[in-house]
Amino acid sequence: MRTFAIANQKGGTGKTTTSVNLAAALGEKGRRALMVDLDPQHSATAWFGIKNAGKGVLGIFTENVSMADIVHPTGAPGVELVPSSAWLVGVEKLLAGEVGAETVLRSQLERLPPDRWDYVIFDCPPTLGILTINALAAVRELLVPVEAHVMALGGLAQLLHTVEVIRDRLNPELKVSGILACRVDSRTRHAREVVEQLRRRSGDLVYQTVIRENIRLAECPSFGQPIIRYDSRSSGAADYRALAQEIINQEGRG
Repeated sequence: MRTFAIANQKGGTGKTTTSVNLAAALGEKGRRALMVDLDPQHSATAWFGIKNAGKGVLGIFTENVSMADIVHPTGAPGVELVPSSAWLVGVEKLLAGEVGAETVLRSQLERLPPDRWDYVIFDCPPTLGILTINALAAVRELLVPVEAHVMALGGLAQLLHTVEVIRDRLNPELKVSGILACRVDSRTRHAREVVEQLRRRSGDLVYQTVIRENIRLAECPSFGQPIIRYDSRSSGAADYRALAQEIINQEGRG
């Protein structure tokens, strides 16, 4: 079972879009994916049309609810979801000063049945607070979506520094599996230059796949579907299928 955090402390980089559509593309390829919505804005939960989920993932942190007990089906084959809710907004205050607060999700992952899912994907909020730190302390892999804009590169450097700190203090197994260029408008020279700069700085860490700017990707959350179901022939669907294949190919390289 591979465990991923999809994180970037900058908003608007495509974290939820990537979490939902990558999970769906992996499911289409016959893999089983569990998504965990850690964002108090609960965008992934809303995307899949899950309502009345109660406190959702908050119960994991405050009431020792088992993650496996609050898994919901989705409309995407092969994909299940641990939902979030607006209740999660107060979790930073609730956990402040709690001993071991950074490792709640790690212990939850250890309790999951190891053969039920091939992938567990945490959709992290756009901050480096207790929720994102929890995910990074729990998983083995980090996928970083980066908007194809020069201002996004500074935030990437900060996140990679945070990864080093967490690796030293909490999770020596954590590694960056890949950096994903998102919202790439290939018609503009600026976007092409940012992608080239990413590749110069980070080399093989940058996925060959880029997620092109695509109106269909922007529309599909409103219809409660991942892009591969909303518009299977769109460039967004092609891009996320390609990303899923790259991630599967990593397994062949050990």
